[in-house]
Amino acid sequence: MTRVRRGYIARKRRKKSRLSRQGAHSKLTRTIAQQERRALVSAQRNRDRKKRDFRRLWITRINAVIRKKGVYFYYSKFQHDLHKRQSLINRKTLAQLALFDKNFFSTISNEVIKKEDWKESPKMISI
Repeated sequence: MTRVRRGYIARKRRKKSRLSRQGAHSKLTRTIAQQERRALVSAQRNRDRKKRDFRRLWITRINAVIRKKGVYFYYSKFQHDLHKRQSLINRKTLAQLALFDKNFFSTISNEVIKKEDWKESPKMISI
């Protein structure tokens, strides 16, 4: 039986993934495949991590403005009152308002604080 040489097709396939690597990661096919799998896992993990990090950033910004203005002492209490008022504003929007338009944010905070009409029915806050 004749020997089949896997010439240029196999080289072409392997060469695609050898770009911009160093050492064994650019020479050994099995190591390259392991590195690619690991890179995909890291990419997925970090996409999830990015969502968490942004949520933490928004919460920190809102908390800082609330405490500085003296509206609330706790972020959780503010968020709870927003939820009780059936607010349609998410954390990202609140953080942007807290950062760029502090007057409007304080208006929202004052609206949430009003307690005289809470006993009757919660008002809806929307933008």
